[in-house]
Amino acid sequence: MSTLKDVLTTDMRAALKARDEMTTSTLRMALAAIGNAEVAGKEKRELTDDEILAVLTREAKKRREAATAFADAGRSEQAAKETAEGEVLDRYLPKQLSDEELAQVVTEALQAGGFSGKAQMGPAMKAAQGAVAGRAEGGRVAAEVRRQLG
Repeated sequence: MSTLKDVLTTDMRAALKARDEMTTSTLRMALAAIGNAEVAGKEKRELTDDEILAVLTREAKKRREAATAFADAGRSEQAAKETAEGEVLDRYLPKQLSDEELAQVVTEALQAGGFSGKAQMGPAMKAAQGAVAGRAEGGRVAAEVRRQLG
């Protein structure tokens, strides 16, 4: 069975052979982040595909934030590089939910849990995040939960 880490390694080697510098460097960075996550804690362990997806999601978010910061600072060349790296990482992430799909998933999660009112924001967020399962950023999910509870 091929794990996500094996797929990343295989794709990185293929990009290296094809002399695709952007993909090679981006996948090297992603594999380094995965390696760091594996050795974090008291002892080294293999990450599951879900944990690897979480690492890739974090790295993609960093790229988006950096691209925005560089663009705001007038450094368009660096912003374009960060955007391109984010696009390489997005190939390995699940398809993101549209705003309508996100609203529907959050509505179903809140109804299933019987949540109403802002006082239940914490448990409602946990239920919504579980239902979304990494297909939308936490900020988008929190905004939608706040909107529906509010």
